[in-house]
Amino acid sequence: MRLCLPPCLTIFGRLCLAALCLIFLGSSSPAMASNRTSDEFLTGYIASILERDLLWKKESYRLDINNGMAVITIFKDSRIRRRDTAKQLKAIDGLKGVEIVVRPPDNIKTGGINDLLKITSEAEVFPVGDFFKPLIADPKQPQFFVSFDRFRSSGQEFTMASVGFGETFGMYRLLGEHEGNGLQISLQGGLFAQFNMDAPSSDLINADYIIGIPLTYRHNDDSIRLRIYHQSSHLGDEFLQSVNPPERINLSYDTRPLNLSIHTNGPNGEYTGAANT
Repeated sequence: MRLCLPPCLTIFGRLCLAALCLIFLGSSSPAMASNRTSDEFLTGYIASILERDLLWKKESYRLDINNGMAVITIFKDSRIRRRDTAKQLKAIDGLKGVEIVVRPPDNIKTGGINDLLKITSEAEVFPVGDFFKPLIADPKQPQFFVSFDRFRSSGQEFTMASVGFGETFGMYRLLGEHEGNGLQISLQGGLFAQFNMDAPSSDLINADYIIGIPLTYRHNDDSIRLRIYHQSSHLGDEFLQSVNPPERINLSYDTRPLNLSIHTNGPNGEYTGAANT
């Protein structure tokens, strides 16, 4: 049997249903609004901005939000990161403030040699500088210098000028647990030449060319350098044409010097080393 309701009752029922819907929506909207400012919502929203818009890697930071205050822990300081983060997050509703903290990650140790050398898994490509400070008294330290000396050889005495041109280019660095410590591999190149300043044309006596790969390590005040390099030496043309010239030979060799440097409280440090040619 089919029951037919009067049209007035049908209209009344529809009105009641619409009223119930309005009451439901009105009561739920404050909850939805409050959820948009909850710590859970802000955590997910900020994480999506950092990883999607700023292209942060998930393991490169940690996000904690408590009562609308966000604390972002990054494991490597970056001025660009700080600037972009402040710009992206300043207009988020419900976010009361942002604090950026820099500290090494909890899982910095990877075991084995890393634990022994106290280095982390944080790395830097093409770093600036070196962990092993240049040795000022080393005549084969790739650096820029000019010196003048009074030199005596085979009964002759003359003023000799020594010049050096060289540099160390960092290739890859593993950061240590503390600032200034770590392990680095680099590329070195240098030219060292000597000139007879008493000759009419300041004759070139000799030129040494070196290229090498140093491995350097620093822990607090102590540093060590193991270097493998090739040297090629060439006598100057004017020197070979002088009176009683030496026999011309093509001299080249490979060497593996090991240096240990200890920094003292004074302006200079002490170092020692050995080489195997």
